[in-house]
Amino acid sequence: MVIGVPKEIKDHEYRVSLTPEGAATLRQSGHDVWLEQSAGQGSGFSDDEYRKAGASVAGSKDEVFKKADLILKVKEPVLSECHLFRPGQVLFTYLHLASLPDVTMALLSNKITAIAYETTESKDGSLPLLKPMSEIAGRMSVQIGAQYLEKIHRGRGVLLGGVPGSEPGRVVVLGAGIVGSSATRIAVGMGAQVTVINLDIERLRYLDDQYQGRIVTRAVSPTSIEEAVCSADLVIGAVLVPGAKAPKLVSRSLVSRMKPGAVIVDVSVDQGGCIETTRPTTHSEPVYVVDDIVHYGVANMPGIVPRTSTYALTNATLPYLLQLASDGVDRAIRSDPGLAKGVNLRDGKLTHQGVAEAHGLPFAPVL
Repeated sequence: MVIGVPKEIKDHEYRVSLTPEGAATLRQSGHDVWLEQSAGQGSGFSDDEYRKAGASVAGSKDEVFKKADLILKVKEPVLSECHLFRPGQVLFTYLHLASLPDVTMALLSNKITAIAYETTESKDGSLPLLKPMSEIAGRMSVQIGAQYLEKIHRGRGVLLGGVPGSEPGRVVVLGAGIVGSSATRIAVGMGAQVTVINLDIERLRYLDDQYQGRIVTRAVSPTSIEEAVCSADLVIGAVLVPGAKAPKLVSRSLVSRMKPGAVIVDVSVDQGGCIETTRPTTHSEPVYVVDDIVHYGVANMPGIVPRTSTYALTNATLPYLLQLASDGVDRAIRSDPGLAKGVNLRDGKLTHQGVAEAHGLPFAPVL
């Protein structure tokens, strides 16, 4: 199979979907790799490193798309890339189509097979391809929130860790999955007062045992969310419903009652966000203010730590990529039900129920 690796073109997206080591592994398995010129530059990988690994370097994005059977990306295509796909081609990437109606319709019209990292499951029901970026985004969320709490960024002027005689900042984490757990780890490490709110009590019990009284855990309810958010200096949105839009846990009215200068970092933004006032932003313009509350809504947070992110992503995706390349899509998804759950689009049909419901379109099971 021919694997195509185009250069990512979203704002300040420096990741690349394959390391040179990954390219070498594919070549050793008998597959061809075509890389768009300078695609790995943002992650610190030169074209020569890919050539030494056995990959070919194309002079244009068009050439990569024309040669490839499977397009390997980090983020979903932008509209200007969608016309490059041809019927029967395979796309393997983070898709998050539930919040992208225009991209969804464009890819449907091209009749490609689109496999989403974020809905691919392992045998235990976990999300192995979403996990590495969730870990990174969760850890970054507190780091970024702490920065925007600084007064020069219109924040409250609160140091999360506090100092003797001055209490630490209050961090509220909505969700206790991979993002929420990673955010909690960093917030506790910085010395903040941390409250984690989650639907699954067993998950809260696990975190309570892990931190031995260092955090407060609360079950999801309108009252618990209201009390925690109104007292917070930093709110981390970390809610995930795989493939579907995130539920809105914090209303516009509740945001207006937060402490002036408090910060919201909604990591759920690529699935529509779990806070009503959230909207997508970019690394060029990462924040905006609503009712004196600083909002950060960058959907590709790990893109600014590309070296770490690219290695973590390739480590996770390479076994699946080898399976797809060696077996072909049909055989691969029939032999691996978890991979089949990653198929969001197939031959002009929506094959993920959450995405179909988000757009009010018919759902067609992939198998």
